[in-house]
Amino acid sequence: MTSRSLKRAGISPELTDQLKRHKIESCKDLLTHTSFEVMYAAGLSYQKTIGMLETVSRVIAPPFTTTLALWKYNLDSWFSTSIPALDKVLRGGLPCGSITEVTGPSGCGKTQFCLMLSVVATLPKELGGLDRSVIYIDTESAFSAERLVEIAENRFTDYYKCKDKVLQMASRVHIFREMTCQDVLCRLERLEEIIISTRAGLIILDSVASVVRKEFDTTLPGNLIHRSNLLGQESTTLKYLAHQFNIPVVLTNQITTHIVNQGSGTAPEGDSGMVTAALGNTWSHSVNTRFIVQYVDGHQRQLLIAKSPVAPFVMLNYTIQKEGIVIKENNGGET
Repeated sequence: MTSRSLKRAGISPELTDQLKRHKIESCKDLLTHTSFEVMYAAGLSYQKTIGMLETVSRVIAPPFTTTLALWKYNLDSWFSTSIPALDKVLRGGLPCGSITEVTGPSGCGKTQFCLMLSVVATLPKELGGLDRSVIYIDTESAFSAERLVEIAENRFTDYYKCKDKVLQMASRVHIFREMTCQDVLCRLERLEEIIISTRAGLIILDSVASVVRKEFDTTLPGNLIHRSNLLGQESTTLKYLAHQFNIPVVLTNQITTHIVNQGSGTAPEGDSGMVTAALGNTWSHSVNTRFIVQYVDGHQRQLLIAKSPVAPFVMLNYTIQKEGIVIKENNGGET
């Protein structure tokens, strides 16, 4: 990954400080300069400069692997959602090392789902958690510390009887409020060192569509291309972070309506469009797992597993309670 810092590429702190004075901080910065420019900035001999460039090039080159190694690596790489019915369908939970998207209309519980996952990630491993911290990027000012604590105390009542454990959990959820596309992208490109320093085991971006749809009017010339380029950079960075640290990345997305030509015979009479995830087909291919949440009635909602490498298309009814997302089993029980 070219945005990786030079320190993470094995360059000594003294040399990285020297290069930083010349605005060379990442692998990308280094490799976009000529060998002579790097030699001047680093104060090295030509041979040592070439050696450093080769080292950095090897570090960021995608490594090859075998199917057997990948299978063994992913065998236990699942993050429990704490919802048994959903974990069962997903063969263990959310896949680590990949991107999961939750898309749906406002008020359906996307942020509630993210808050619940944040609590679970901080739990000890013996309780199904990761015993790690959380990086939560909030682009809509929708994060609620009070709601986070309420979910924790009601979903895991026995564990969070002790106030100190509640405080410890809250201190491990790191919030970054980014309100523009550029701010989000810059934050993602700086996350590598933050993940290491905070021991993060989960990344949440709530929501990926909010700032993009506000800033890009795709009816204007050139905006669609610029938006696609930005989303491509974001997805590439998120995929790299997920794979590099083998952690789950969870995003929320909005919905859009695609107009259907009634005269074409592609939609029933009176049906003028269909609801789908926002941001287009290119973005859709960047997502590994997709949940669609929607209303059933004023109280009940529905979660659809619309895309998954392991799970079939499944619909699960749920409600939002004090303890977060509660999915009803077919027999009428709750999980």
